[in-house]
Amino acid sequence: MSNEKEMFKGIGVLDHKDWKNPQRVEFPPKPFHDRDVDIKIECCGVCGSDIHAASGHWGDIEKPLIVGHEIIGTVVKLGSKCENGLKLGDRVGMGAQCYSCLKCDRCLNNNESYCQHFVTTYGMNYPDGYASKGGYAEFVRVHEHFVIPIPENIPSHLAAPLMCGGNTIFSPLTRNGCGPGKKVGIMGIGGIGHMGLIFANALGAEVYAISRTSKKREDAKKLGAHHFIATKEEPDWGTKYFDTFDLIVVCASSLSDIDFNVVPKTMKIGGKIVSICVPDENEVLALKPFGLLGVSISNSHLGSVAEIKQMLKLVSEKNLKIWVETVPISVENVHKVFQRMEKGDVRYRFTFTDYDKEFSD
Repeated sequence: MSNEKEMFKGIGVLDHKDWKNPQRVEFPPKPFHDRDVDIKIECCGVCGSDIHAASGHWGDIEKPLIVGHEIIGTVVKLGSKCENGLKLGDRVGMGAQCYSCLKCDRCLNNNESYCQHFVTTYGMNYPDGYASKGGYAEFVRVHEHFVIPIPENIPSHLAAPLMCGGNTIFSPLTRNGCGPGKKVGIMGIGGIGHMGLIFANALGAEVYAISRTSKKREDAKKLGAHHFIATKEEPDWGTKYFDTFDLIVVCASSLSDIDFNVVPKTMKIGGKIVSICVPDENEVLALKPFGLLGVSISNSHLGSVAEIKQMLKLVSEKNLKIWVETVPISVENVHKVFQRMEKGDVRYRFTFTDYDKEFSD
């Protein structure tokens, strides 16, 4: 099962102005190092980050831009000094990070996603200048540290969105005390927010789904919410839920529609508002500092490899099922999915599948 290909095939964005029309491309992989792993990709989830990056919302990124960082596949090549117990043929996953120094205090304390040498799975340069390439491709090459075994009872198409989206919400929940006796709000019931409801419930919290309208009320209840708040339909919700929440995780794709002069009123003293949103680079957060008396607000990055493993253990043991629509990968279908993602036409994640059919030539 060794992989000796000099060029990998993928589907890449060639122009941010024409981002919805990606093309088939070939590209050289990064140099293979002695602790690297080649993964033959089976499927890849579609993350909102893919849209931000492809469309140029996060600035001009080197092309071809191969997005996708929710990767599930099979180990087909191992470096000579790999030491983490991976074997050829193992089913593994990879998330939104492909590199860190692995030496600093942050890396050594399971905070590698906060390392100053952090490199994302696609569209960011390694120290040698190579621009990382993601999962809309037949293979991905990465350091073994960022390769995670997948429990047998989690289907690949459901495991894929956990690698980034699931990890991104699981981290702030567990780092901020989500569990029995806690009242936890998930604000924004979309691709990541729907997983937040599932996880917060599974962790034992009393869960509140917070959305602009009541459109997703029934879905939220099915996903594990005990309560539902429609902020546009309940203009006095900040008063009604005064002193309620221990934790609110903001999962909206933009922060401009959220009134941060209202949300802090709903928090208990010592409560935490944590955003996982990475909006347009020009967006600015506006709030009155006095509203934060006794309350903290922060932004959470990706979770660590250790947290991904912890999350997969929870999903496996409790047999949790996120909501995923599968789509065979192709140039045409990437185009369609990009269009649907821009319109928010998904309940609640996409996973690209059938990689063998697309890249078998």
